[in-house]
Amino acid sequence: MGVLMRVRGIISLLFLISVLLEFNVVYSYTRPPPRNNIFTPLSHDDGASSPQQVRVSQVGKDRMRISWFTIYPTPATVQYGLTPSADSFNATGVVDSYRYMLYYSGPVHNVIIGPLNPNTVYYYRMGKSPKVYTLKTPPSQFPIKFAVVGDLGQTEYTKTTLEHILTPGYDMLLLAGDLSYADTIQEQWETFGRFIEPLASQRPWMVTTGDHDVEKITLFHRRSFTAYNTRWLMPFDLSGSKSNQYYSFEVAGVHIIMLGSYTDFDSKSNQYKWLQGDLNNVDRKKTPWLVVMFHAPWYNSNTLHQGEYASVEMKAVLEDMLYKAHVDLVIAAHIHAYERFTRVYKEKANKCGPVYITIGDGGNRDHFNPYFMDPPPEISFFRERSFGHGTLEVTNATHALWTWIRNHDDKPVISESLWLTSLSSDSACNGN
Repeated sequence: MGVLMRVRGIISLLFLISVLLEFNVVYSYTRPPPRNNIFTPLSHDDGASSPQQVRVSQVGKDRMRISWFTIYPTPATVQYGLTPSADSFNATGVVDSYRYMLYYSGPVHNVIIGPLNPNTVYYYRMGKSPKVYTLKTPPSQFPIKFAVVGDLGQTEYTKTTLEHILTPGYDMLLLAGDLSYADTIQEQWETFGRFIEPLASQRPWMVTTGDHDVEKITLFHRRSFTAYNTRWLMPFDLSGSKSNQYYSFEVAGVHIIMLGSYTDFDSKSNQYKWLQGDLNNVDRKKTPWLVVMFHAPWYNSNTLHQGEYASVEMKAVLEDMLYKAHVDLVIAAHIHAYERFTRVYKEKANKCGPVYITIGDGGNRDHFNPYFMDPPPEISFFRERSFGHGTLEVTNATHALWTWIRNHDDKPVISESLWLTSLSSDSACNGN
């Protein structure tokens, strides 16, 4: 009788597993509560003229922008080279700053260095500081590895997520908005900059905006993205954009488009017209992969953030454009959980549509754990309420490996890994 009961139990378990697999959804993990913020102070070794909040971003195919803050004004100069002396080349940039109500940012320096060799380690130092930093440029051809994260924040979970990103290595980080979670407290942009510096000073970070980055206050501060635009200057002008909220760039055979969910996107807007032009100019022979990133997801089976304008209306206006351009992958954030949809167009599975991924759980501090709808839609293939990050390893013109890595009790655990095939190589989709 005992054996029979055990057999029946195993059969029941197998049946349950088969049901879960049929619905393409994983319920096996529940995210633990958020952890405390980490407010990284100034080092005692950092003088008023010492660089802080150092970060790197890509500018064009062979240049990098070095950005940093100081307390007192210092020259916007960078010395750099291939040896630790960092004195082979010199570059000069500009100094900016901003005010937010009573807050003053202090000087922010932006210096573009290059031309640089691909896949190469460079040494650099800023202003009059003797401290030497290193950065590694991305490769100019396949393979290339992206670290992908959203809703990052600066919590204890953020710390371990960044450790999981750093340990195996990556070539470039893509961040889908909601960076610091400063939420108008400008000093927390400073602590965030110091917090991420160990990674952001060594590899290019390419970012877009989220709702927590807007920071517009009626009557008191009427401009949106004041801190973001000054602190996180992206190469928007090189792609013909008029706004730091949307731009595109190319790296190692991948064309990446960053859009602004909280910037006008209707058919008469500058963003809409710019996107039309940018997609028309994509050469899939040169960049076989086409990736789009923004903050508010168009496809979402979570109970949170349903029916929001930034998601529903942006999808209604732009989805056709992305589908006709054969976009391979669309990455969003905003939802503090992970979800992957199959290739989708107009709410239905479509082998020529983009794969949609939501990845808004890098380590945010919000004290709620959103639940998924039950049953899930047929187009949702994997869902998990967990902290973590993703990696996109583009191996060649036709194949890329996507991996979702859960931050499980401070340990990296691979929850999902799958191969993607570029639509540019699918004759049924690209018309070749």
